[in-house]
Amino acid sequence: MARKKKASRVVVVGSANVDLTTFTDRMPHAGETMFGSRFDLGFGGKGANQAVAAALCGARVHLVARVGDDLFGPATIENLEARGVGTREVKTVKGVGSGVAPIFVEPSGQNRILVVKGANDSLTPKAVEKAASLLKRADVILLQLEIPLETVYYTIRFARKNDLRVILNPAPAAPLSLEQLSGVSYLIPNEIEAEAISLKSVTTIGDALESAKELVARGFPRVVLTLGERGAILAGADGAQHLPASKVETVDTTGAGDAFIGSFAAFLGAGVPETEAVERANLYAALSTTSVGTQKSFVSRKRFDRSWRALREGKKKPAAS
Repeated sequence: MARKKKASRVVVVGSANVDLTTFTDRMPHAGETMFGSRFDLGFGGKGANQAVAAALCGARVHLVARVGDDLFGPATIENLEARGVGTREVKTVKGVGSGVAPIFVEPSGQNRILVVKGANDSLTPKAVEKAASLLKRADVILLQLEIPLETVYYTIRFARKNDLRVILNPAPAAPLSLEQLSGVSYLIPNEIEAEAISLKSVTTIGDALESAKELVARGFPRVVLTLGERGAILAGADGAQHLPASKVETVDTTGAGDAFIGSFAAFLGAGVPETEAVERANLYAALSTTSVGTQKSFVSRKRFDRSWRALREGKKKPAAS
């Protein structure tokens, strides 16, 4: 009997927030008060989102994070555990509020997000030190920029020292030291973040290919530049290629980038070939846009596998004459 492959081990060092989502026909002008059409409260934060996506895709996931001692803190931990994410390194900070993210969604599905970091700012390098034994067993470490930069840099140095694979999602966009990012295995920015680092405009697919190549030239071994409904660019020293997105009926794009990154980490850590891991992540992210919210819009592995099989079978069928 063939031995079943062990699930990938993913550790996320990142943020945990509560998302406050308002749906509106348009954004109000300065000084204007208007009614929104609907409101939704959910759990988010780039770190927590990516952790949940990876767990739903079959990885064994732990989150290193901080929450506040308000009503959102215990609820955040309970939600993570319910979604299969290990929380032994999610600690409560006394006298500090949890991170929150007010999100505004227009009828097209386009979103605008504000983030108040709260307890996320208390995630220091010391927290990473305390989680060292957990990190050393990881197949993939995930990082984002909703926590202090010194913690991001420390974790990258830790990964380099211990020969660990680390993925950095440089979001939200911020000034970064390329020297401090030495050791990142995969850089996964979107168009805005890629522009900020590569200093090249990203408007067309051609622009994205050139931007990804520039990021590789700046020292990142592998780059995955996400383009939303246009798919993603995969680049390395061997060149760059465009991998189109899966077509779906989009309702809400909130969290799609995190769905992509978390699923990519899970698939890559499980030994899926790199190009296929990006294609799978494209589909997983697309499926997340077919319903409202962030984590609660992320689909199960069973749902994903069904859609993946249908996608692959569709590609095998001859084109209609």
